[in-house]
Amino acid sequence: MQCHDPNEELVNQKAEIFANGFWHNNAIFAQLLGMCPLLGVTTSAENGFWMGAATLLALVCSNLTVSLIRGAIPANVRIPAYITIIAAFVSIIEMAMNAWMHEMYLILGLFIPLIVVNCAILGRAEAFASKNTPINSLVDALAMGSGFTFALVLLGGVRELLGQGEVFGFDIFGADYPDVLMFILPPGAFIALGFILAGVNIINRKMKARKDKQAAILATMQTADLNTAEVQS
Repeated sequence: MQCHDPNEELVNQKAEIFANGFWHNNAIFAQLLGMCPLLGVTTSAENGFWMGAATLLALVCSNLTVSLIRGAIPANVRIPAYITIIAAFVSIIEMAMNAWMHEMYLILGLFIPLIVVNCAILGRAEAFASKNTPINSLVDALAMGSGFTFALVLLGGVRELLGQGEVFGFDIFGADYPDVLMFILPPGAFIALGFILAGVNIINRKMKARKDKQAAILATMQTADLNTAEVQS
């Protein structure tokens, strides 16, 4: 008789939540949510990072709060309540960035308060935080926020590299690289995102094929074990 380790099952559950939020259910790559900040601020990897960090912080705080007080929120006003909670944390983040990171605050501009209406944040509050424990909601928020930040940094890095030949201010292609303005402008964001999504789809297909192959091998082994057991009996 096989014994299951409760601690191992708990770790596997948290790992599954994180993997689902970071990659399989990524707000950008899988759901195509939050496209406004994705295309608007990712002229550089640094801009994408700080926008993603602000979104991650708002997501963590709102998910945790919603999960803690979910039993006290009436069902008929849950959406306005979630928006109010998210708006409160976004306002705190906006004021903090204005005070301590004023230059980045000016660069990100209107996209910071627009975090309030980011469908990825409101969607996680409604679909996950309102139905799960605070720990699971925290893990989900970290995963979704990290995945969102990763997407912004990746797109910003690609646009900055192809547009200016550098990433995070580090010169990659040398001083002779001719700036390609198209990748800094909005059309370049759509082109770069298209290639990134194509790459993500290729990776997902390879992962699925590998998983199906492993499942087929496991099924074959189980069938062989059953046949061996029948023969021995």
